[in-house]
Amino acid sequence: MKFSIERAALLKAVSQAQSVVERRNTIPILANVLIEAEGSDASFRATDLDIEVVDKAPAQVERAGATTVSATTLHEIVRKLPDGALITLTSDSAAGRLTVEAGRSNFSLATLPREDFPVMASSEYQSNFSAPAPVLRRLFDKSKFAISTEETRYYLNGVYMHISESDGSKVLRCVATDGHRLARIDAPMPEGAADMPGVIVPRKTVGELRKLLDDDDMQIAVSVSETKIRFATPDITLTSKVIDGTFPDYTRVIPQGNTRRMEVDASDFARAVDRVATVSSERSRAVKLQLDEDRLILSVNAPDSGAAEEELVVAYADERLEIGFNAKYLLEIASQVDRENAVFLFNSSGDPTLMREGNDMSAVYVVMPMRV
Repeated sequence: MKFSIERAALLKAVSQAQSVVERRNTIPILANVLIEAEGSDASFRATDLDIEVVDKAPAQVERAGATTVSATTLHEIVRKLPDGALITLTSDSAAGRLTVEAGRSNFSLATLPREDFPVMASSEYQSNFSAPAPVLRRLFDKSKFAISTEETRYYLNGVYMHISESDGSKVLRCVATDGHRLARIDAPMPEGAADMPGVIVPRKTVGELRKLLDDDDMQIAVSVSETKIRFATPDITLTSKVIDGTFPDYTRVIPQGNTRRMEVDASDFARAVDRVATVSSERSRAVKLQLDEDRLILSVNAPDSGAAEEELVVAYADERLEIGFNAKYLLEIASQVDRENAVFLFNSSGDPTLMREGNDMSAVYVVMPMRV
């Protein structure tokens, strides 16, 4: 195998591949990237057995062929080569070496046979549809902060993507929760998605997927089966197993009867929470909200480190309320708001609180209170 490729194209492909590869591997081949050159393309494939990513890049192929080489080593080499360099990769299967040449630099890397590289079995996908990158980006970006990191509740370690109904029309919905907070984001249902089975997309896949969604004009082809999900652009294909478990009935957690309404400037609120939380104890991170007519007092009282208080002007016309929250959860939810105003709906100091962006019902957040 021998081909030449631009540094920028190679760096993009290899960085996508090496981020999928697990740092500590008991199976040596899983630390490698499978390079295949044919026609006018070179493709780079990496897997951790749960996720597989294939990145295609244009290349000048002299001899078609394939080999596997350490993903991290290749990434480091390409990263350190000068901008604009033309890189030539030549594999010698008899010697088990891959030569990387650029200008006056020359590297010889150990390879493993391509036959040992595990390729994810392609499954029959029940549902195939395409969605604009900005739509998918919003669905996952706004929900991923609420993914649970508790390994014991493995079915919460991802984003639940499914078809649901909102105001009489079908929507594509992403939900994530860790039991303390919940995010539920809706987008209009793409054509062809009606039969999609509900799947839990793992946390790592959500992180890798983000790299495919930067181009606003891109249409992403999505394929879903009971066990796998695939996202594809013309150059990159990301295939992932989904979490084998049942996502809990999240609708029971979303409060319906919260009537005490507070409207506040989202960025002012986030900054104020951040300031008063500076003195909160690391363990509890508790912030108290005291609501009175058109006035909100945020306060922290940590006996070992000090106290803080800040007042904000808000729109609130209900009876007086005191409620406590974990500052980190409040900050994460407030930072999801793209519009100017965040609307909080309270019931009592012991009940979950609902938050949304202005009158937009397509993004809803729930946060559990804590005793302060």
